[in-house]
Amino acid sequence: MTVKTPTSIPRADGEPLLAALADAPGDWALFLDIDGTLLDLAERPEDVRVPPGLIDTLERLRTRMGGALALVTGRQVAFVDQLFDPARFAVAGLHGAERRGADGVFTPSDNPPALDDVRADLAAVPTDLPGVLYEDKGGALALHYRQAPGTAATVAALMEKQLDRIGQGWELLHGKMVVELRPASKDKGRAIRAFLDSSPFTGRRPLTIGDDVTDEAMFAVANGLGGVSIRITEQEQPSSAQATLRSPERLRQILEEIAS
Repeated sequence: MTVKTPTSIPRADGEPLLAALADAPGDWALFLDIDGTLLDLAERPEDVRVPPGLIDTLERLRTRMGGALALVTGRQVAFVDQLFDPARFAVAGLHGAERRGADGVFTPSDNPPALDDVRADLAAVPTDLPGVLYEDKGGALALHYRQAPGTAATVAALMEKQLDRIGQGWELLHGKMVVELRPASKDKGRAIRAFLDSSPFTGRRPLTIGDDVTDEAMFAVANGLGGVSIRITEQEQPSSAQATLRSPERLRQILEEIAS
């Protein structure tokens, strides 16, 4: 299974929509993707860096919002904690397959035995396909081909084979130069719904910000609940997001302004 690409193209400027958060932070629940949204993308997934001051900005913003801020990412919660150490945010990891609420309670992913066999096969792929990077997320597995774009079709075929092998309940997600094998019952839309059913997110309007097809599920949920959805992109492209911002750097600047 793959995520369908939306057909509409957002054209609104996201900055005026973010002004609503600055004016009434107690009315909103903020959900932020990490890679390509809060942080600049890197050639290798493990090379992303948190710019100086961002952790402090997010902590002050979370305080101003009464705690209703969460990171929603394809990364593991443990990796997020390493990135943003010593801060501990509410996080939906692996697109919602694992989650830590604002109360600190952690719900792990539930992995089938066959995943270990698939993990072993995919770990060997970079030897045969130089430039392709394997990422083991625990409850999800990914092949990145940003450094070897000519391997896109081969990587897709390899992942389709592993999808057939692991059986029902799993799907492939095609993102920016990456194909990920993940649980089909989990996505970022379901993740933010789970947050909205718990304190301090309950009763607030969702404001979701992301940059990739993996974020479309939470855009759709935000739109359906009368919230706001913003995609980080420099180009016009199909998306269900209501508006765009040009870069992670600009988002960080605006968040700092709101936090202050």
